[in-house]
Amino acid sequence: MEEFATVETQVMNGREPALTDALVPHFDVVFQSRTQAYREALLGCVLAKIRNRTVDIHKPYMNQGEDAYNARPLDEQVVNPFLHERRIPCSRGPFLAAFRRGFMFVRNAPGVRDRAGYDSLFVLIDTVAQEQDEARLREFLQYLLFRFIRLREAAEVPLVRLHRLSVEQHDDLIGGLLAVPSGGRFPVMLVEATFIAIREALGLEWAIEVQGINVADRPGGAGGDITIRRGHTIVLAAEITERPIDRARVIATFQTKIAPAGIEDYMFLVANNVDEDAIRQARQYFAQGHEINFLQIKDWIRAVLATIGRQGRDVFGRVLIEKLQSRDMPTALRVAWNDQIARITAT
Repeated sequence: MEEFATVETQVMNGREPALTDALVPHFDVVFQSRTQAYREALLGCVLAKIRNRTVDIHKPYMNQGEDAYNARPLDEQVVNPFLHERRIPCSRGPFLAAFRRGFMFVRNAPGVRDRAGYDSLFVLIDTVAQEQDEARLREFLQYLLFRFIRLREAAEVPLVRLHRLSVEQHDDLIGGLLAVPSGGRFPVMLVEATFIAIREALGLEWAIEVQGINVADRPGGAGGDITIRRGHTIVLAAEITERPIDRARVIATFQTKIAPAGIEDYMFLVANNVDEDAIRQARQYFAQGHEINFLQIKDWIRAVLATIGRQGRDVFGRVLIEKLQSRDMPTALRVAWNDQIARITAT
């Protein structure tokens, strides 16, 4: 579901979808209800309305009239598998199983488990049923997905442990993680783990400093996203970026970071190709005693892991697990990690 990935990215960047204030309390009640099927039914109804604006989402069975729709395939083949795959707390089976057969979403419906929860569910379903504008329906969907993400954030998602992997499997894992939208977290985490693995494998006296994601440079402080010091001397600084590098970026980095700190060895670890003008500019700085190198993140990590041996690779995996277990780590990244480990160990 593309909308889910969009909302996940927003949440990781500290934003959340907006919604009419009057509806938010009803979401609160539905998501606090012990009847999980209520929020799952709401998701099914919204998807059905987006797919076909002519149906009456109050009627989830085809024998309920010409404007009814068949909710069971949507329930069993889309909603329930999606929630399980994204590790969102949900019912084991389809949401329709929580209602009697032939149930219609009407006001004061008989036989419901949680009356307050159902009443708020009805308000939300009725709101969606009356909406015809696709943009507004998608705004509603995005807010609903945001509430599911917040529900998952409050739950415990256990990490799949990293067992022994070959260099080839590590390469596959790194490529998969780098492809996950993470607001820059995965690239920085992978590079930091690699530097720590180098330090431990070779017994180097390195102090490795990592600048937080979206944190402004400290005056006279960080030389890059990662700064490596031996004592008071900067041994190496690295900037990790998923954006293209052009000549202006190299000049700005030199003037604000490299030259003021007297950094002699600077790395751009990149996910994209580097502009030729940027490379030529770096050669000019080399003549001034400042070496600036451009390396593809994935290729560099693979070469390092192949070089530092089994013990170094074990350190790399241990550091990644520690980082993923930190309290401020978005649950979405833990889920992505589990998915990637499952993918590479299944082949």
